[in-house]
Amino acid sequence: MSGMQDRSDSQNTPNDAPDDEIEVRKGVDVIADEVKRLPNGPGVYRMLDEKGEVLYVGKARSLKKRVTSYTRLQGQSNRIMRMIMSTAAMEFVVTQTEPEALLLEANLIKRLRPRFNVLLRDDKSFPYILVTGDHASAAIVKHRGARKRKGDYFGPFASAGAVDRTINALQKAFLIRTCSDSYYENRTRPCLQYQIKRCAGPCTGEISPEDYQGLVSEAKAFLSGRSQLIKKQLAEQMETASADLEFERAAIYRDRLTALSHVQAHQGINPQSVEEADVFAIHQEGGQTCVQVFFFRTGQNWGNRAYFPKADKSWEEADILESFLAQFYDDKPAPKQILLSHGLSEQELLAEALSEKTGRKVDVATPKRGEKKDLVEHALTNAREALGRRLAETSSQNRLLKGVAEAFDLPDTPRRVEVYDNSHIMGTNAVGGMIVAGMEGFAKGQYRKFNIKSEDLVPGDDYGMMREVLTRRFSRLLKEHARPEAASGADAELDPDDQDDAVEEQAPAVTEMPAWPDLVLIDGGQGQLTAARETLEELGIEDVPLVGIAKGPDRDAGREKFFIPGRQSFMLPERDPVLYFVQRLRDEAHRFAIGSHRARRKKDIVKNPLDEIAGIGPTRKKALLRHFGTAKAVSKAGVDDLAAVPGISEAIAKLVYDHFHE
Repeated sequence: MSGMQDRSDSQNTPNDAPDDEIEVRKGVDVIADEVKRLPNGPGVYRMLDEKGEVLYVGKARSLKKRVTSYTRLQGQSNRIMRMIMSTAAMEFVVTQTEPEALLLEANLIKRLRPRFNVLLRDDKSFPYILVTGDHASAAIVKHRGARKRKGDYFGPFASAGAVDRTINALQKAFLIRTCSDSYYENRTRPCLQYQIKRCAGPCTGEISPEDYQGLVSEAKAFLSGRSQLIKKQLAEQMETASADLEFERAAIYRDRLTALSHVQAHQGINPQSVEEADVFAIHQEGGQTCVQVFFFRTGQNWGNRAYFPKADKSWEEADILESFLAQFYDDKPAPKQILLSHGLSEQELLAEALSEKTGRKVDVATPKRGEKKDLVEHALTNAREALGRRLAETSSQNRLLKGVAEAFDLPDTPRRVEVYDNSHIMGTNAVGGMIVAGMEGFAKGQYRKFNIKSEDLVPGDDYGMMREVLTRRFSRLLKEHARPEAASGADAELDPDDQDDAVEEQAPAVTEMPAWPDLVLIDGGQGQLTAARETLEELGIEDVPLVGIAKGPDRDAGREKFFIPGRQSFMLPERDPVLYFVQRLRDEAHRFAIGSHRARRKKDIVKNPLDEIAGIGPTRKKALLRHFGTAKAVSKAGVDDLAAVPGISEAIAKLVYDHFHE
């Protein structure tokens, strides 16, 4: 059936045709109309709904052929039919090659997060070890983010903990400094790290620059995969020192060998035939998917991580893995080799695209035998176990949420629970915190903090703070998501004044979290609850369930009182799992609020008075502090003294003087 025939069929559809069929025909008409203007070359296409939101991003060797396939309804899956039914417009980007289209597709999926694509979640950046190259005495530090600093990067490591353990052992083995350059420059005698034999003390000349550079070279060699050679050299030096009866020096080499053995002992599998590879295995069960990835660099195992991509149940494992890989390497370099548990339909294309992006050959393989096959099987076992644990946790979470619905007389099991708490000291640096929990645990990516801004509040007015937080939160919610809720999705937007309040924390993946809460928990008793209820009523919101949690006598956990509008306060049985669950929610809200408060307080403590002067940038501030020593001394200086500072004109000097002498 051609696109033109589809258009004809849609025009002849009977008036009593089912609504779904009419919607599908509308989508087919839109797609068929776009096909007329499409080239046969490669590119990326986007399907959009009536609101302009992207439904799906795909790539094609031939845009015309690929998009035409959506006009043939026979044999399409339910997912594709729903996608076609929702399509109101399409957009296209023509590319030079198909690998280029693949890379662009992955980038757009990660950026736009269309609901019909496979979505990579929990995609935080990986930590690396950096041996700095911008100082005469190199340091070894943990690094995450863009590689702007000069030096040698080793990684990725699966977790910050793995990096910390490795750096700790490398300090003992190679005595490399971990301090900042400014700390290094201001030393007049060796620090504690030298005393406990974790640094060679280059800052005060305890070791010559040449010998220290030798230690740095050994550390790089070890991280580059030549660990056996380094260990052999250390063993020979230990034996030589022992034979010369220099037992103290021999003991140093012994301790360094022990430290290196400790690094490799924590790495588990250390393959002999795999120098640099990422190993991926995928497992599906219970409608969910787990992708387990192991990182092998320089013949060493640098950890593993489990991912739980969001995908429709109709997606096959190999298709999910293929889309996952393209997104995974969108913002990180690919290793020389990628080993997979499943063969991919476009495996060669993926290898070509990654090779083009990396600038060297990348081999993508599905091993059938030998050590590489064993590595994949090991990753697959880990994927099964990780998914099993996740399914068990999800099941437990669902039971607890059902218990919450029963305890608080909710009409349905809540899918989104929001908990609010405030933190301040005598009203200063006041912060309101909101945490979110759902079917899969805490949704930390949707946590929000609210810096209390109202100047009319009496310091310490907890009720006023709660009113401000809820007003700002639900006012924005009303603007962004009309009631009743028509679509699900993360509430990732705040009002313009709150953009800097958004907090990103790493979290378990969250599936189809609704924008509006099914339950709001307030950390406080009847007074806080009344303030919250009145605030929502002023906004015209009366159907969001509210519950206040008052701490028990002497703040005892287990004796909390619960307040619900229109009901007498009550307590839950002491050992009720629902009580423990609610306590966990409240404690998480308290942790988040007080952490945000401390961060704001710390920022205020280190704030420099010179930052408040318009026209004083980093260069002038540095010049003033270098000349006078402290901001306090600057505040006491006269105009002539200020003007004597290099880079400070008379006009700027008067500006600074006037600021401190209003």
